[in-house]
Amino acid sequence: MTTATQSNWDADSGPGTDYVPPEWTWARYHAGRRLPSDELEWAVAAARAGDGYIWLGLHNPSQHTMSTLGHHLGLHELAIEDAVHGHRRSKLERFQEHLFFVVSTVAYQERAKDAPPEIVTTGELMVFLGDWYVMTSRHSGPSRMPEVRALVEQESEDMPRGPSRVLYACLAVAIDDFERVAQQMEDDVEDCEQLVFGDRREPDLERTYQIKRELIEFRRCVAPLCAPLTALYTREFAQIHANAKPYFRELAERVQAVRETVMALEDQLTNILQTALARASFDDNRDMRKISSAVAIVAVPTTLGAIYGMNFDNIPELHWGQGYYVVMAMNVIGMTVLYFLFRKFKWL
Repeated sequence: MTTATQSNWDADSGPGTDYVPPEWTWARYHAGRRLPSDELEWAVAAARAGDGYIWLGLHNPSQHTMSTLGHHLGLHELAIEDAVHGHRRSKLERFQEHLFFVVSTVAYQERAKDAPPEIVTTGELMVFLGDWYVMTSRHSGPSRMPEVRALVEQESEDMPRGPSRVLYACLAVAIDDFERVAQQMEDDVEDCEQLVFGDRREPDLERTYQIKRELIEFRRCVAPLCAPLTALYTREFAQIHANAKPYFRELAERVQAVRETVMALEDQLTNILQTALARASFDDNRDMRKISSAVAIVAVPTTLGAIYGMNFDNIPELHWGQGYYVVMAMNVIGMTVLYFLFRKFKWL
C-alpha cells in the first residue's frame, strides 16, 4: 500500500503532560500528508476501498469504546473482552477476519529507598490486525508508541508497508525492552554475587531472593512470546505479508536469546543462594563449636564448685588448710588443658 489511514497513537502520549485527548481518535495520512477526519465511518470506508489502512491507538479502553470499534472493524467478542479486561500472557489468536496478538511488556525501574521492592514492571499491549486496519490497546506499563511510530516511518526496501509493519514495530520495541531489562538484570545478579561472596559477615539474602522473584516474573513475560512469534513466520496468515516473515523470524531469535539469558541468570542465582545457605550453615556450625568449647571449659570450675558446695561433713580434704588452693589449681589446669585441646582441634 502506498497510502495509510492512521491513528494518533495511544491516549496518554500527547505532546504535553496536561494534554488529555479523547479515549480513541483517528486521523488520516495520504501520500505523506495528514488529513483530519471527524467520522470513523468515513475513514473505514476509505480503508475498505483500498485507500490505505486505519491505525487506532487506545489506552485502557472501556467496554463501550471496544463495542463501538468492534462493530465497525468486525472484531470478535472474545478478543474485545480481552482488550477491556486485559490478558496476562502473550498469545496469538486467529479469527475469521483478523489476528489478535497479545504481547507482555516489561520495564526496569531503579529501586528507591522507600519504594516497594519491585524492579521489573509489566504491562500488556494488544494488537488487532486486519487486512485494512491495525488497532493497539495498552493497559499498563510505559507508553512506547512514539518509538513504534518512528520505526514504522523508517524507510525500508524489503519490509512492506501496511498493518503487518505496525505489528512488527510494536513487537520490535517490546523486545528491545526485553533485551534492555535482561542486561540490567545481569548487573543486578553480579551485585548479588558481590553481596554474598564479599567481605560482609552476613550475606544479603533478602536482596538475592528479590532478584530471583523478579527474574521469575520476567521469564513469565518472555517465555510465552516464543510460540506466537514462531507462528508468524512459519504459518500462512492473510494479514502477514510474505516479505515480512524474515523480520518476524529475527524477532523470534532475539526473544529466544533473551529467554536463554533469563534461564542462565536464574541458574546462577540458584547457585548463589545455595552457596550462601551453605556458607551460612558453615558459619553457624563454627559458632556452635566455639560455644560448645566455651561451655566445656566453664564446666570444669562449675563442676568442682558444685561438688565442694555441698553441705556434707565427710567430703575429702574439706577441712584441709590447703584445700582451697588445690581446688583452684585443679580449675586452672583443667581449663587450660581443655583450651589447648580445643585449639588443636580448631574449635577455637
